[in-house]
Amino acid sequence: MEKQILAVASYEKQKYFIEPKFGALPEGIQKELKVMCVLTAQKLCCTFLVGFEREGDIYFETIKPEQCIDFDDIGAELEIKRIQSENKDLLKALKIWYVVFCTKEGEQLKQELLKKVNF
Repeated sequence: MEKQILAVASYEKQKYFIEPKFGALPEGIQKELKVMCVLTAQKLCCTFLVGFEREGDIYFETIKPEQCIDFDDIGAELEIKRIQSENKDLLKALKIWYVVFCTKEGEQLKQELLKKVNF
C-alpha cells in the first residue's frame, strides 16, 4: 500500500472530493479538512491534495495548472508549512484515526483491547 489520497480541492474546476473509503471520518474532521483544502486551493490557484503515506503520515501536494507559468512553488511550500503549524491538532487526529482504522497495527490494537475488555 503506497500513498492514499484523502481529499482534493481544485481551484480551476471549483470542485472538492473526499475519497469515499474515508467517509467514516468524523463529520467535524471532514468539515475542517474541506475548509482547509478549498481555501488553500483558492489561495494558491492550484489543485491541493491531502493524503496518507503508508504509516499514516499526512502529506500535502500542490498541482499547478498546465497553463500557469508563474506558479509560486516557494509560496506553496510556505503555505503548507503554515497549514502544518496551524492545524497540528487536526493533522494529529487524522493520523491517529488512520493508524487505528486503516492499518494492520491498528487492527491488532483493537483486537488486544477487545480481549482486555472481555476479560
